[in-house]
Amino acid sequence: MRVFRYLWPPHYLTRLDKYIITKFIGTYFFAIVLIISISIVFDFNENLSKFSQYNAPWKAIVFDYYANFVPYFANLFSPLFVFIAVIFFTSKMAGNSEIIAIIAAGVSFKRLLRPYMISCVLISALSFSLAAYVIPKGNVVKLNFEAMYRNKKKDTQADNVQIQVDHGVIAYIQHYDNTRKTGYGFCLDKFENKKLVSHMTAASIQYDTIADSKYHWKAYSWKIRNMRGLKEKITSGVSMDTLIQMEPMDLVFSKGQQETLTSPQLTEYISKQINRGSKNTVQYEVEYHKRIAASFASFILTIIGASLSARKRKGGMGMYLGIGLALSFAYILLQTISATFAINADVPAVLAAWVPNILFGFVAYFCYRQAPR
Repeated sequence: MRVFRYLWPPHYLTRLDKYIITKFIGTYFFAIVLIISISIVFDFNENLSKFSQYNAPWKAIVFDYYANFVPYFANLFSPLFVFIAVIFFTSKMAGNSEIIAIIAAGVSFKRLLRPYMISCVLISALSFSLAAYVIPKGNVVKLNFEAMYRNKKKDTQADNVQIQVDHGVIAYIQHYDNTRKTGYGFCLDKFENKKLVSHMTAASIQYDTIADSKYHWKAYSWKIRNMRGLKEKITSGVSMDTLIQMEPMDLVFSKGQQETLTSPQLTEYISKQINRGSKNTVQYEVEYHKRIAASFASFILTIIGASLSARKRKGGMGMYLGIGLALSFAYILLQTISATFAINADVPAVLAAWVPNILFGFVAYFCYRQAPR
């Protein structure tokens, strides 16, 4: 038991650490509950008429819509909540001369930041877990609810889809209906050394949604022409089960589709598209790297907030609170702008995702140097 006692992390926390961590985490969740509650009231008031018009059941409103609405927006504005929490309780500690007493007792400002950083580790781990695994699954449920009860139509059809499913293999579908998982006017061409060696056509193909593995399609009224030099072999049939390396999600693209994929799914999708030779992966790469970069925002904004509010000042913290909130909103705005530039201006996705952290990292270092010693 003595060994487990020394391996238990709280064993290494002092009373000061526990005091600040409790203040930080408590204020952070209080800010989330307060602001999200207000957001729910306004959102419900705005959508009440649509919920009534489309006869949305209360169970679906609560568990399908708002149960996924809350974590999405809470995580989206998590950096802002972190900053508000730090400013609020640190300025109160400074106003009560607690910071002065701590530093006068020989505790350096660097040591004072340790419980802040421990709290940031917990918040960052929670934020990344939500963004990478929980929220994408919730977004799928939320989008289905909106399509059914808010008349927010989803893209379920596509025309003239041409996609490279493998090296030298091109698929074409004249019309695809995602509701039925069926494509009409299908064509599959295989090339070797830039020469057509196989040409398959089918009146329609349907995706097998109950198969044990992916890429199972069933072709109807199919015909295959295999060409070897001057020789040609034609085979045909009524129906045939076949493997084609494409899925319904490869054929129908909807706005914000990358937000419905977990991080492992994003990695798999990006890798698959790159292997196909597709360049339409920027928004997916930005989303993947943004989830990682956003989890570090709490560290940067915590250093800025603690550095600005740790000094006791006459006249209160009004001006510094305003500066801090402006920096927080500027950080969130820069995240959006950099993501837009990456998609429209051919900026590397990794750079676009990390630019806000890099720039505000310098701001955090400057504020840290101005903090009381």
